[in-house]
Amino acid sequence: MGRIGVIIPVSIHEPLETLIKSADHLSGIDYGENDVRILYVFDGDEKDERVAELKRRGADVLARNTNRGKRAGAINDGLEAIKKFRPDYIAIFDVDSRPSEDFIVKCLEKMKSGVYIASSGREVINPFTIVAEGVFIEYKLIGFLLKKSGFRQFNGLIGLLNPKYIFRYRLNEESITEDADFSTRMHCLGLEAEICDSLMFEQAPVTWKDLFSQRKRWYFGGMELWRYFSDVVKSGNPKFVLSWILALTATYFPVMFLIPSFLTLPALLVRYGKRGVRIYGGLLLHALILQLSSISAMMKFAGNSRVEWEAMRRVE
Repeated sequence: MGRIGVIIPVSIHEPLETLIKSADHLSGIDYGENDVRILYVFDGDEKDERVAELKRRGADVLARNTNRGKRAGAINDGLEAIKKFRPDYIAIFDVDSRPSEDFIVKCLEKMKSGVYIASSGREVINPFTIVAEGVFIEYKLIGFLLKKSGFRQFNGLIGLLNPKYIFRYRLNEESITEDADFSTRMHCLGLEAEICDSLMFEQAPVTWKDLFSQRKRWYFGGMELWRYFSDVVKSGNPKFVLSWILALTATYFPVMFLIPSFLTLPALLVRYGKRGVRIYGGLLLHALILQLSSISAMMKFAGNSRVEWEAMRRVE
């Protein structure tokens, strides 16, 4: 029997309904024979009605009264607050994370190999718009590529982490994509990430504006990662070096994949029926939006500007 500390960062924009569903879901999954402490870390204060509701549902809450470091800062503050619990593992989720019931148990099996994080493939829980349909098929592709890649980076570091590394190295609060920043540093140390046979369900952007904003931030954060280029090369792992470079180059030109994507329609029709047409349309528009967000991020980076984090609308 061990101890698992669960940290969920919460921005001031997250709706109460989403948090209630998060607390109910996370309290009901299988943590094995482990003691669990679930901690929600708020940017707001103790007077927030959402704080009281979560406490009523048995969750611990840290109201940090600041948005210092955004998500990275919230997780770092959560780590400090949960330190006395002496966790054997740290799980990080977002408020829209809906892990399968066996997610933690399956991740625990992978952690035995000494990896810094174990997680699973992603599934969209809200394919209600053509925007979300594009993300749905993108996640399928990412899941396939992750199995082949030497640079496994799970969005948001959502998964089960080895506390030895997350406590020592913490998240970079100056990075706009703290998850990719941390993953790069861990791979440079020679550590690895593992994929377990489970699923993580989460919300996708439901509007083109939200998708554009999200990916612009991701692309900008990717360009910041070039600061680690010499460390990546010094890692001496050619598969990691190649995968990392491809992740920071090929993904910035998604229009390259539009031509081969024309061949996917028959396969989508066979697998998803009439819905395949909708998914196909979402995939094409998805690639165009990603290209526009990539160009916008590169212009911002070249102009020495910053990209601000913007709240994404939730659909419950």
